[in-house]
Amino acid sequence: MLINLFKTLKDTGVPCTLRELLDLIKGLEHQIAFANINDFYYLSRSILVKDEKHYDKFDRAFDIYFKGLETLDDVIQAMIPDEWLRKEFEKFLTEEELKKIKTMGGLEKLLEEFKKRLEEQKEKHEGGNKWVGTAGTSPYGNDGVNPEGIRVGGEGKQNKAVKVWQQRDYRNLDDSIELGTRNIKIALRRLRKFVRESRDDEFDLDGTIKSTAKNAGLLDIKMIPEKTNAVKVLVLFDVGGSMDPHVKVCEELFSACKTEFKNLEYFYFHNFIYETVWKDNRRRHNERMQTLDILHKYSSDYKIIFVGDATMAPYEITNAGGSIEHWNEEPGSLWMKKMFNNYERLIWLNPVPEDHWDYSASIDLSRSLIENQMFPLTLKGLEDGMSFLTK
Repeated sequence: MLINLFKTLKDTGVPCTLRELLDLIKGLEHQIAFANINDFYYLSRSILVKDEKHYDKFDRAFDIYFKGLETLDDVIQAMIPDEWLRKEFEKFLTEEELKKIKTMGGLEKLLEEFKKRLEEQKEKHEGGNKWVGTAGTSPYGNDGVNPEGIRVGGEGKQNKAVKVWQQRDYRNLDDSIELGTRNIKIALRRLRKFVRESRDDEFDLDGTIKSTAKNAGLLDIKMIPEKTNAVKVLVLFDVGGSMDPHVKVCEELFSACKTEFKNLEYFYFHNFIYETVWKDNRRRHNERMQTLDILHKYSSDYKIIFVGDATMAPYEITNAGGSIEHWNEEPGSLWMKKMFNNYERLIWLNPVPEDHWDYSASIDLSRSLIENQMFPLTLKGLEDGMSFLTK
């Protein structure tokens, strides 16, 4: 069983090794995961997948291999036809009949007997007391009556099943859709510049070995500063009304940025960048920061990320007084050019699907101002954007 799963993982591009497969088998032998597909999923993923970027491929392989009813360990080789478990009628039992039903004595005996009965059973079953089916007194199946058993499919009514065995579908993930915080974090990790700063608080194994060897074998412990991501990021979020449908993915991006980047600054703007921005939307009319001050305060090595749909009337970008909230003395295009010329790396992340961009004059104008450094707010777009920022 695990050999075929291993082959499926390799075919879908998960770089797992034979050593990891043997570790998984050893984990099953120690019953770290037993008779529970969720436990097996997390155990196998933790052992076979060493990089989070391969989680989606693993889910896809898991979906391919475990499509339909799940197998329990290596014990159950046969698949149960759906018609065996299709509920055709209800069987009502008298109190005397219920008293005659006996338990088998624990999960191990249930599984052992389950395997035997699967090997013997050849056809659909309903209403009896032995085979896998529905509405009977057998300990296997669903909609039946038994003080102890394995429910296969269906809905639980007696709440007495020792084990529930039912279909679970693992969703195929696509890199063309907006994804959750975990996947955004993975993409953002491409933007890294590790340095060791601050006080020495991390054990230096290599340095300790070298120093001890030079010190005639006397232990000489060495410490080094913790390695941190020193990249500096400035994110500007559009809070215009057209961004309302994209609030969720922007919140996920904001959360991921605050987790991944130690040196993070952020501001909000409305539709397009003008002479002022702000940090608190509740106080945006009272507490604003001059865009010119941003250009002076944050050095040119900051990575600039604009997040917005760039959807507005073109005059809001090109004209003085184009803003719909205030009178701007200088057009937004001028301020965007100042930002673009001041910083070494600048990109725009757009939640609007990329195939819609050519139909929007404002998006086309925004792209031209930043020399087409606009990327879709998808996993692929984030990866491409982060790769550009690291050049």
